[in-house]
Amino acid sequence: MKLHIRHTTRYRYSLPLRHTVQTLRLWPLSHAGQTVESWALQVPGTLCAQPDMEGHRVHAFSCLARPEQGLMELCIIAQGRIVTHGVAEFCDAPDARLPPPACYLRATPLAEPHPRMALWALQVVPALVASRSRGEPPALTDLLALTRAVADKVRYRPGSTSVETTALEAFDWELGVCQDQAHVMVAVCRSIGLPARYVSGYFYAADEPELASHAWVEVCLDSATHRWLGLDVTHRCVVDERHVRLAAGSDYAACLPIRGQRRGGGEERMDVDLRISELAP
Repeated sequence: MKLHIRHTTRYRYSLPLRHTVQTLRLWPLSHAGQTVESWALQVPGTLCAQPDMEGHRVHAFSCLARPEQGLMELCIIAQGRIVTHGVAEFCDAPDARLPPPACYLRATPLAEPHPRMALWALQVVPALVASRSRGEPPALTDLLALTRAVADKVRYRPGSTSVETTALEAFDWELGVCQDQAHVMVAVCRSIGLPARYVSGYFYAADEPELASHAWVEVCLDSATHRWLGLDVTHRCVVDERHVRLAAGSDYAACLPIRGQRRGGGEERMDVDLRISELAP
């Protein structure tokens, strides 16, 4: 599937902005599941690029405004064409900079493993927990069963959580959005000794425009070969050609599309316009 994506983020301020520094994870990379045909970033400043520890292409820019300029808004546009291949299972590209899968077993603030999650996994997917205790690789059927169980446990409800909601909170509240469902899946996997990472990206479906900005997980099938499987809790399926991978990390905080600091500006309002369209092959 060939897709055109235009992702616009606009910040508006109640007072003139004096200075801001922004870090962007808005540049998708080609890999087994997708080929990036073209991509560009438009920002009000000079972009500096460098890879991070997960191998992403991270950009940063700064903007310094004179008081007389009265800078009241900031606009960041990411856009391009991507061909998706519908590949859910893949190996990380050989790269010494990438962390070993075991790094994705560690607790993080938004996706911390917990004994109650391990006990719940034992109840809903005993075969998966048993295979982990024997040191065997997880079976696809068991991982899909866990994916569906998390979707049943954490029902999708917009507005029920915030970006700071932890996996355990969403697990206990049994409500959330794709970010929370992904965090719970990651935390449950870590609770039973299965490395898992959070993925931010785009999802194309004409009847679900509210899910264009999406989150899912990648679960490690084999640590020795860095083999992973992409799983979408919200849609109860493996990753397919509707998914565009943007960044992967330990949790949402490690995959923030835009992170920044500023001086001045007063109160801030952010508006996001994300448009995805299918192109002819």
